Amino acid sequence: MSFSMTRHEFIDYLNASKITGQVATARENNIAHMHGFVEGNEHLEFGVKLTRDWSYEEIFELMARRVGTSSDPTFLEGQDTISAEKCVDALTEYARIFGQAVAAGHSILFATGHPAGLFPIYAEMARAARAAGARVLTIDEGDLFLDGDIRQIFDVVMFEQYGNLQHTHFPGPMQLALAQLEAREDAPGLVVADHGLAGFAASAGYPTIGIADCNDPGLFVSAEQGQILVAVPMDDNVTPHLYRPVIDFILSEADLYPAS
Repeated sequence: MSFSMTRHEFIDYLNASKITGQVATARENNIAHMHGFVEGNEHLEFGVKLTRDWSYEEIFELMARRVGTSSDPTFLEGQDTISAEKCVDALTEYARIFGQAVAAGHSILFATGHPAGLFPIYAEMARAARAAGARVLTIDEGDLFLDGDIRQIFDVVMFEQYGNLQHTHFPGPMQLALAQLEAREDAPGLVVADHGLAGFAASAGYPTIGIADCNDPGLFVSAEQGQILVAVPMDDNVTPHLYRPVIDFILSEADLYPAS
């Protein structure tokens, strides 16, 4: 399989699938999360170490500029938006960084706080990276976190609790994974992640690329502070099959498709 869409066709697809455009996230939720981030809500901090204080007004402007949420401060209810153009521009940079890391044979760590949505993207990226000669890092599963532990499935680190893979914003699973790798002097040359797993890795100084939704200001603050290398704005929890063209785009831009 290869990526055969033009940029215009890809943008149309992203909007039609609601990965971008009129996404499922309500404006009320976005506004609440902007306030929550400023107020230090532990579910919204994403492990990001702030280099300065941020006001609500600054976060509001940042999200409109980097994500494409509405720039109208009087728009407080309804469906908010993610710019497909901004998504594709960021995704191009994301793929470029990933491709360079693979070509250089770097060690790469994959992790997600969104196992029901983004997991397939990373699993496919890990498979392609390994096939192209990169080192895909593995951890020892079972380190305890909250009432669960960390697992690694198809090379992707996740958080398990009560027998279920969990959606989490917390940085703890990444903190545990990096502690293991640092202890054996096998730190990653690139981290591919999201949520607090990406925010923590970037703040710890590891080259990191991430995906974030329009109600997740943390990673866009991290990018603005020069920590995470790129934060791709997109809905992070559509049904997984809808991400297939996104995967194809990443692998194509990273030059990781086998020669036909």
